[in-house]
Amino acid sequence: MIDWRLNLRGVRGRAYPRMIGALREPSWIFFETFLPLLGIAAFIFYYRSMGAPEVFTGFVVLGGAMTAFWLSVLWSMAMQFYWEKETGNLQLLLLAPVSRMSVLAGMALGSVFSTSVRATSTFVLGVVIFGVTVSVASIWGLVAVFLVTLIALYGMGMMFASLYMLYGRGAYNITSLAQEPIYLVSGFYFPVKALGFWVAAAAAIIPITFGLDAMRQLMFSGASVDPFFGWQVELVVLALLAVLFIVLARYSLRYMEELGKKEGRLTLRWQ
Repeated sequence: MIDWRLNLRGVRGRAYPRMIGALREPSWIFFETFLPLLGIAAFIFYYRSMGAPEVFTGFVVLGGAMTAFWLSVLWSMAMQFYWEKETGNLQLLLLAPVSRMSVLAGMALGSVFSTSVRATSTFVLGVVIFGVTVSVASIWGLVAVFLVTLIALYGMGMMFASLYMLYGRGAYNITSLAQEPIYLVSGFYFPVKALGFWVAAAAAIIPITFGLDAMRQLMFSGASVDPFFGWQVELVVLALLAVLFIVLARYSLRYMEELGKKEGRLTLRWQ
């Protein structure tokens, strides 16, 4: 029988370091808030030199802020078990009398909090500095899309945490390889529909693709945002992805644990 109280304490215990840890190193807050503005500025000046519609400035500011979540999923979630193993702490997590899903949920919750603070700061500064006009069509729709996007995104990170453990040292290379291409195929700085229907449809497996597309529709209403689907449809797809990734995360965690119990290892044999 699941001890929900114990597992909730596990979630809180794993979330606490990520919520508080960043405050103990103020320089991280500075660099992670202001440095992304340099990349945002480069795209904005490029679009303006081309005479692109002003709404593209808003696309870039929103996409630049949301990169914080994608990087958080890649490095703070997907790589976490691998790093814990490298530093000798993985056995402590595996021996803890709580579900491994609780451990990952705590990581995700802490990362959402700390990353949201940085992403919000970057977005607000971008809006102020570059004079972005935001016109929200539905505040509740925007909140729903944002939250479901984060659940799906961190659900994917929870799944990758176990998969990267199975692939051993190749995890670092996979993470580095996945970082930049996702910026392109997910349409961080432009409408993903511009890539063509099939490319955009394939990229939709990454939750942030439809998350960004739906948020643009809700945040820049009245402007030509060239959506892939209506935001209501994309919200339903995001909800389905959230359920899918959480189920797959549970399955991959179980497989990793069974591999360790049966064969005394946590990586695939060919590694």
